[in-house]
Amino acid sequence: MNVIRRLLPAGLIFSLILQCHSEMISGIVAVVNDSVITFQEVMIAFGPLEEQLLTQYQKQPKVFVQKRDQALAEKIEDLVERQLILSHFKTAGYNIKVLDAFVDDQIKERVKERYGDRVSLTKTLQAQGKTYEAFHREMRDQIIVDLLRQQFTSSEKVIISPYKIESYYQQNADKYKVADQVKLRMIVLNKTGGGTGDAVRKLADEIHAKLKAGALFAEMASIYSDGAQRAQAGDRGWVDRDFFKKELSEPAFALKAGEISAVVDLPEACYLMLVEEVRAAHVKPLPDVRDEIEGILKAQGRERLKKRWIERLKAKAFVAYY
Repeated sequence: MNVIRRLLPAGLIFSLILQCHSEMISGIVAVVNDSVITFQEVMIAFGPLEEQLLTQYQKQPKVFVQKRDQALAEKIEDLVERQLILSHFKTAGYNIKVLDAFVDDQIKERVKERYGDRVSLTKTLQAQGKTYEAFHREMRDQIIVDLLRQQFTSSEKVIISPYKIESYYQQNADKYKVADQVKLRMIVLNKTGGGTGDAVRKLADEIHAKLKAGALFAEMASIYSDGAQRAQAGDRGWVDRDFFKKELSEPAFALKAGEISAVVDLPEACYLMLVEEVRAAHVKPLPDVRDEIEGILKAQGRERLKKRWIERLKAKAFVAYY
């Protein structure tokens, strides 16, 4: 079976296994030292993700098979990594008493957050056909895995220099391009709700005349607009050309800062727009995206640390796939 696994994608293997169904439900997928990962464990962990993929790609069966095979292989590796970490914990000489006290406190907090109390938890476990002991063991293992991952792949272990940030910024400048934008206020007068189109247009013209005579746009928006931003005096913030359909974006982007549009009369509503500021297309300056880039680089650094750590654990362990 090891040879087969090298030659076939994981998803295809499990498609073949499914044909055996009941005979293979407890079959072994992998062994990590003295622990086994069964087909049933894999499918329980993978099931929800498979359903999501099926929903997402139900009209693209070939893409679904590709995504499923990839996700299934990754899930198997996740379970192998989990067992490697738990095996390391057993042999690394950690203070079990101190850890168990911490784990018990964490489990109590999580039970309170998720279930409210022990009675509700018990009912939930009974419905799932699971014992409290099994639940406690699963929670304990997950907390241990989370703690050790944090210990060995903490962000504090990843040092990001200003040079790395600047290099990433220069190499990924396209990510930080911003299209032409305008800072916009809008008055929206819906044509639904019993009013005729002519009456709405007449009201729009009256508001437009008041604006031209010096009325404050924000005040008019607060009084008359049917838009969702009425409470914000019609403030839509910064928008680019793709934010609205063409019939609204073209007149909006034809305005200069401080200008008010003519009435834009569309089938669903009449619109008035005020452009408060104009911002030409540009690349966001480095200071504006420095924290974002540092976060990306730290995440990449943590992933490298995790990969090297897991490789070290694998080198000292017995791992076999079936």
